[in-house]
Amino acid sequence: TRTRWMARTHAASVVMQGSVAVVGLGVVGSRVARQLTSSSISVVVHDRRSEVQIGAARSLKAESFNELSALDPAKTPVVVLAIPAPQGVMARVLVEAGFHVVCTTDDVDDITALLALDDLARSRSVSVVVGASASPGLSGLLVSELLTRFDEIDEIHVGVHGTGGPSCARQHHRALAGEAPGWHDNEWIRRPGGSGRELLWFPEPIGGRDCYRAELADPIVLHTAFPAATRISARVSATRRDRLTARLPMMSPPHAEGGVGGVRVEVRGSLGRERRTEVAGVAERVGIIAGAVAASAASVVVSWRPGAIVLGQNDLPNREILDDVIRRGVPVLEYVGSGG
Repeated sequence: TRTRWMARTHAASVVMQGSVAVVGLGVVGSRVARQLTSSSISVVVHDRRSEVQIGAARSLKAESFNELSALDPAKTPVVVLAIPAPQGVMARVLVEAGFHVVCTTDDVDDITALLALDDLARSRSVSVVVGASASPGLSGLLVSELLTRFDEIDEIHVGVHGTGGPSCARQHHRALAGEAPGWHDNEWIRRPGGSGRELLWFPEPIGGRDCYRAELADPIVLHTAFPAATRISARVSATRRDRLTARLPMMSPPHAEGGVGGVRVEVRGSLGRERRTEVAGVAERVGIIAGAVAASAASVVVSWRPGAIVLGQNDLPNREILDDVIRRGVPVLEYVGSGG
């Protein structure tokens, strides 16, 4: 197959005033903090592991904090949550206190709880970015970009390969044993995790992978952003062992960080009288993808409208956000046909 870079020359302008607080300094949170400091945005950091917090603050030349009450929204208007799910309870506390919040969770129940903060966030004139990660997150930005190739879209299908840190790996393990939400002909359906095998092709070096339904949040988030689509699904790559052991405790401790992961988005619709399919994706460590997406959102969220926000919805500068993610080192490719 042939692919090409999906990249442009402009990037999202940084409108951030004040510092950004990063809560959780694992694989994703530490990368968010580094990405922000590389953009000349000051950060303050927190982790429940004191030695990790001290080490990160020293390497980033940043301040640290031990309690949320130590933060002042006038000085630190944005908080990025990079802790394991659930993030909804902490997000609610922060919204009530007047902070903009960027959430990196991909847990279905957590995503639902965060979307329910819309009225509260509007009343406090702050934004809650729901699912600012690889999937959901980058997936919404890719759909928004591909949307420009159509008059109308009716199908969105997401494929995910790989995991970030240990918390992400555990979530992946649970997802294969759960119920997979899907939007099918304008109604919600639930299918068993681990069913519906489909061979999906990711950018190299990942290549083709068998992918299965799983309890993934992408259909919920993408339906919020693209309500016109009549079918939305998400699948995750898995081996036979993954499927057989999904309902058991993990047989071995998860790696500190997995290898190269990927996100693949396929959009179907029409242009004129022609039926079209467009595909785009990335191949990079999942932690790097998530860190870049969350950092890009955190740098500009103060300029967005209040309420619960998902990346890709039409009132966001999605092209500029995607360009900023690319600039932060996440190469985005689009499928342009076979060599023949």
